[in-house]
Amino acid sequence: MAEQSEASKPNKIAIVTGGSRGLGRNTVLHLAARGVDSIFTYRSNQVEAEAVVRQVEQAGRRAVALSLDTGKCATFDAFVEDVGRSLSRWGVEGFDYLVNNAGISHHASIEETTEQDVDDLYNVHFKGVFFLTQKLLPLIHDGGRIVNISSGLTRVAVAGSAPYASMKGAVEVLTRYLAKELGPRRIAVNTVAPGAVETDFSGGMVRDNPEINRFVANITALGRAGLPDDIGPMIAALLADDNRWVNAQRIEVSGGMAI
Repeated sequence: MAEQSEASKPNKIAIVTGGSRGLGRNTVLHLAARGVDSIFTYRSNQVEAEAVVRQVEQAGRRAVALSLDTGKCATFDAFVEDVGRSLSRWGVEGFDYLVNNAGISHHASIEETTEQDVDDLYNVHFKGVFFLTQKLLPLIHDGGRIVNISSGLTRVAVAGSAPYASMKGAVEVLTRYLAKELGPRRIAVNTVAPGAVETDFSGGMVRDNPEINRFVANITALGRAGLPDDIGPMIAALLADDNRWVNAQRIEVSGGMAI
């Protein structure tokens, strides 16, 4: 039987959480440049999300923005129904790629961190990732890909980052277990761990604070802080079929930070 031609193959579809800003937005746009349609989530800024949809459409691809707080598991069933309706409008029943990117920041010493702080981080960075992935598994195609976003802080200990880094460390372990259990479905699961990047995350700390930016540059082999365009293309490339044999890996994208 002849192989299906590229022109006749259905478009790949990604779901990206936190896709309206920062690394998530950059990932959505670079996926569009590679011919991938996206369903992405935003927490509250609909105007910002609609701007990303327009950018994707200008690139000749399709996008849908859905509101979701990834720290509230009780909303996941309704979200999955919204995803199903969006897929149906595109004439398909499933999707190909999941990028668990949405997150919140936290900077405080262990002594100063409250129980609520830890609960909030846990709900978004681990519990939300675990159960949203679980809920979406029936819709992801066999042979698909999952990327979970971690942090360089799981390798390099920086005072004030213990709770955040610990949750990301849990996600890295979860990634390996997902790869093991989803192997029979040929679903590859990897972790991408960015270093310090100039975005509005953490209040724009790396982007807007010259002292912190210089510090990051000085401990990075390539001599500068990261940019969103250093991360989004790498995630998009990792999801592509050329990297189908990469599985259960933690891939740090930091320019050689603290080596």
